[in-house]
Amino acid sequence: MDVQTDEFRAYVEARGPALLRTACRLTGNPMDAEDLLQSALAKTYLAWDRIQDRAALDGYVRRAMVNINISWWRRRKLEEYPSEELPEPPAAPHAGHEHAYELLEQALDRLPERMRAAVVLRYYEDMTEPEIAKTLGISVGTVKSTVSRAMAKLRGELVVPAQRRA
Repeated sequence: MDVQTDEFRAYVEARGPALLRTACRLTGNPMDAEDLLQSALAKTYLAWDRIQDRAALDGYVRRAMVNINISWWRRRKLEEYPSEELPEPPAAPHAGHEHAYELLEQALDRLPERMRAAVVLRYYEDMTEPEIAKTLGISVGTVKSTVSRAMAKLRGELVVPAQRRA
């Protein structure tokens, strides 16, 4: 094997799990996350010899994941159709602190995709608002309002069940 392939393999082995977690947060689905990461890594491999700054590889792959995910959003067909009656809401899980992570994951999954992406990049990837704006291709003000609205939604979903248990 050549040096380029060995370097790429070493990078994927070292950073793959962290990148998969990011992809999971972006898509909200482990299967889609694997596909997303695979697509982003394929693009990265094709550009490997053009990437001069190896320290910026994570940013390159994250940006590729966001771009691919946005493309998938645009291509996705309407899979849900409106109906006359609303389905019965699922019963809220009766959980303690040990299930808080699961509740947070479920709440994140219910967020619209742009909100979820902004929250993941801000709080899971610890990116600044200007970095998120650049990554998502939106203004800093839009990032601020999107994250603010997403956090309000998450608080509303997570605080209300906690108050019911008390």
